[in-house]
Amino acid sequence: MRILLTNDDGIKAQGILALHAALRERYEVFVVAPLRVQSATGHGVTFDRPLRVRAEEIGGLKGYAVDGRPADCVKVALRALWPEHMGPKRPDLVVSGINHGANLGINVIYSGTVAAALEAGISGVPAVAFSLLYQDLAKARWDVAARHARETLERLLAGGPLAPHDVLSVNLPLTEADGPTPPIVVAPANEAAIRDRYEKATSPGGHLYYWPVGHGLDFEREAALSDVPLVKNGAISVTPLHFDLTAHTALGRWRDRLQRGGEPR
Repeated sequence: MRILLTNDDGIKAQGILALHAALRERYEVFVVAPLRVQSATGHGVTFDRPLRVRAEEIGGLKGYAVDGRPADCVKVALRALWPEHMGPKRPDLVVSGINHGANLGINVIYSGTVAAALEAGISGVPAVAFSLLYQDLAKARWDVAARHARETLERLLAGGPLAPHDVLSVNLPLTEADGPTPPIVVAPANEAAIRDRYEKATSPGGHLYYWPVGHGLDFEREAALSDVPLVKNGAISVTPLHFDLTAHTALGRWRDRLQRGGEPR
C-alpha cells in the first residue's frame, strides 16, 4: 500500500514524525506537509500567490514542505508532486496527522488535519485523519500514539480497501504511558457548540481587543454516545465524515415553502 502522509502542525511536528516512523515499517509513505503550523485553518486554500515547495529531511522523514495550508498540500501533492515522484497511479490512501490535540465534536469544521483528509476524499482518494488528546504536550508519548494509530488503520483496512470517497476522523485518547491499543468505537461527532470565551482589554495604543481564552474541548453539552466522552474515557473514536454539506432531508421542506410562496414579487 502506498500512502500520502500530511498534517496541519507542519512537517517538523512530533505527530507526523512519529506516524511516519510507524507507517514506513509496513507501507510506502510519501510526505507532503505544511512548512509552518496551520492549526485551525479549516479548509482554506491558496489562490492569490504561488505555493513554494521545498524538499525537507528531518530524522528518518524525507518529504516536501509546502508554504500553504493542509488542503493546499493535498491538492499540490495529488496533482503535481505525487505524479512527478511516484508515478501516474494515485495513492491508495491519504493519512493526515497525528494532530497535536483532539479534533472532537464540532472541531472537525475548524481542523486543518481533517480538512486535508476531506480534500483527499473530494478528489476520490480515501483518507483517515488522526488526532491525539493530551493534557500536557510534554508528557504525550507520540511513539505510543503512532502505534495505536497504525493498529487502528490496520483494523479499518482488515475488511478490504476503503472506498474512493471514504473519510474517517480518528481521535486517540491520552498516551502518557505505554500500553495495549484501547478499544476502537465508531461514534458520531458531538454536535454542540464550544463555549467560546474572550477577555476584553485595551492595547497600549488605546485599541480595544478581545483575547480568546476558551478551551477547544469545552462543549455546551456532550452527547453520551458521541466521540467526546468516549475519547475522554480512554477509547479510540472513529467518525465517518462526508464533504457533501447539503441538508438532503430539508430539500422537500424548502421546495414546499417556495411553492406555497408563489412567484417572487
